[in-house]
Amino acid sequence: MPRIVETIVTTINAEGQPHIAPLGLIEDGDGWIIAPFKPSRTHDNLLVNPTAVASHPGDVRVFAGCITGRRDWPTVAADQVKGVRLKDCVSHWELAVERVTEDPQRPRFHCRLVHAASHAVWSGYNRAEAAVIELAVLSTRLSMLPPEKIDAELAYLDIAISKTAGPREREAWGWLMERIEAYRRGDAEAARKK
Repeated sequence: MPRIVETIVTTINAEGQPHIAPLGLIEDGDGWIIAPFKPSRTHDNLLVNPTAVASHPGDVRVFAGCITGRRDWPTVAADQVKGVRLKDCVSHWELAVERVTEDPQRPRFHCRLVHAASHAVWSGYNRAEAAVIELAVLSTRLSMLPPEKIDAELAYLDIAISKTAGPREREAWGWLMERIEAYRRGDAEAARKK
């Protein structure tokens, strides 16, 4: 299995407006692969502006927020590519697309690392923060998984939340659980908006 790094990817549309999305980048030698689903804004943006910035936030609410419609995170201009990074990230990578491997569901944008920078000392994620990231990923795959798998994952991840979560992790967990509960009620529109 390749190494996958969960991060926040920003891309720019034709009008120069940024889009923020959580994505797992796939390690590819000295570069990284961005594999957004079709259709998605990230996919469309990479076609018109083949650069991206991967921001690595210390606050996991960014992951949960992006998935639940809370995308208003402060950004600043990237250093070397056309784009933006999260203002409050611990580090970021600036990427340039070199080639695209087409796929009907998830094309692969093979990217070269143009620039990397650190902005703060980072001690890593605690168990609750890691659980929030795992729940964020799980909440994007609800329609692909059987209910018993979702329940088992929730029960396991909740252990880390109950033992090690602080206010930020509890807030992020709550946002994601609202989305999951909306999905379970059959309220697909609310699950997308939340």
